Amino acid sequence: MKAAILRGPNDVRLEELSVPKPGQGEILVKMVACGVCGTDIEKLQGHSITPPVLGHEVVGEIAEVGGGVHKYAVGDRVFAHHHVPDYTCRYCRKGAYTMCDSFPKTNLDPCGFAEYFRVPEPNVRLGAVLRLPEGISWEDGVMIEPLGCCIRGLMKCRIDPGDSALVIGAGPIGLMHTHLLKAFGAGTVITSDLIDSRLQTALTLGADHIVNPQRDDLSKRVGEWTEGTGVDLAVIAVGSAKLIGQGIDLVRKGGTVCVFGMPRPNDVLSYNASQIFIREVSIVPSYSTSELETNTALRLMLSNRINVSQLITHRFKLGQIREALECAEGRRESLKVVVFS
Repeated sequence: MKAAILRGPNDVRLEELSVPKPGQGEILVKMVACGVCGTDIEKLQGHSITPPVLGHEVVGEIAEVGGGVHKYAVGDRVFAHHHVPDYTCRYCRKGAYTMCDSFPKTNLDPCGFAEYFRVPEPNVRLGAVLRLPEGISWEDGVMIEPLGCCIRGLMKCRIDPGDSALVIGAGPIGLMHTHLLKAFGAGTVITSDLIDSRLQTALTLGADHIVNPQRDDLSKRVGEWTEGTGVDLAVIAVGSAKLIGQGIDLVRKGGTVCVFGMPRPNDVLSYNASQIFIREVSIVPSYSTSELETNTALRLMLSNRINVSQLITHRFKLGQIREALECAEGRRESLKVVVFS
């Protein structure tokens, strides 16, 4: 079978590998579609601090089940989450599931960008594999993992009805946050980005105001639209320490900054700590997602309250994996890029 293997920075190879054999409690899935995530691009560029495996927004059809697997059957359409916590450690008992030491150690074999992949026993046993119901397309399924990540971030920050929010960055993740904020009852939602086409998409997903900071003063606009207080919540959907500082500036006293985009290693945040203290600004990072949020994402899709598959703009075959990654990395008009088997 063919699989996209990352051998080093900017060195992804479509290699011929043996089809994995599912062991006790495991399943083998024939990949149908896998989304390109921003972390895939960071890994490609050599900037990531997460495991160097490409492809995790993945759906497919079960091709084989290992011994002891009774919950799933050959032919089932499934979404498979790549990481799973152990649900027993100190972190898990505190609800910090993505901080579990087991979380990054569980992964798809060899990766999501492969004709077939093996799902490890803990992932199967602990609920990381979700059946896709009728009415959920393959493209919908690809969006479960990124939507789950966004849900987790917003739940950590607590959104009250009528709250104001600023989303900095209108890539796929920022646009999902915009959409979710309105679904969760936020009042004024402001979305900022440097690309006008993405800002127009933000309007269709519920943004009340859009700002291109190359042409307009974001701070001034936020002040106008919040009666001078600043927003209740700022979501930093771009991996940049500088933008975290901007988010701190633009929330109200007692407001919250959600650090969602992963800054590059050694990207240092320099900020007047006394102002964080005296203004009681909360800084809430959010990394990845758990089965709680992926299940919620699936239910939201089924309820038709959320439609994020519309963010898919480019589609490639597995044999075009390099072109797919280049598209996600460099094309300003692209949003979500999906690779099909």
